Amino acid sequence: MADHDSPIARTKHGDLTLDQIGEMQPGMARLMVEVSDRYWLLYYAAKGGNWDLARHELSELRKTLRLAGVARPKYVESLAQFEAECLEPLATTVHARAWDDFEAAYRRATDDANGKHRELGYEYIEWRLPDGPPGHLRLSEA
Repeated sequence: MADHDSPIARTKHGDLTLDQIGEMQPGMARLMVEVSDRYWLLYYAAKGGNWDLARHELSELRKTLRLAGVARPKYVESLAQFEAECLEPLATTVHARAWDDFEAAYRRATDDANGKHRELGYEYIEWRLPDGPPGHLRLSEA
């Protein structure tokens, strides 16, 4: 039963406590699926010359990583370092629409992300770029 001094969210399905709402928030595993998908889309959008989509995917990826830091504060420092050292250079190449520089920065970011997984005890997580683009979006320039 809810403590009557705690905030309650009333929904058409019933009341929820703040603690229950907190428990529903996504953890790193769920957020990393989104990060992975956006990172994959980012690559193939840039490769196809759809720089607007690449910029969008990078922006959304960065937002998701910031949310991951809120959900799991113990990773804030690693996530901030990854953003500064890897995502910022990627953003520069996306803004410049510079494919060769983008591809090199992307490879460095991938290597760094996999290194962070190892450092944090997740050596069994190694991200790899899929051989082809996802089929559900137009990734090339119109």
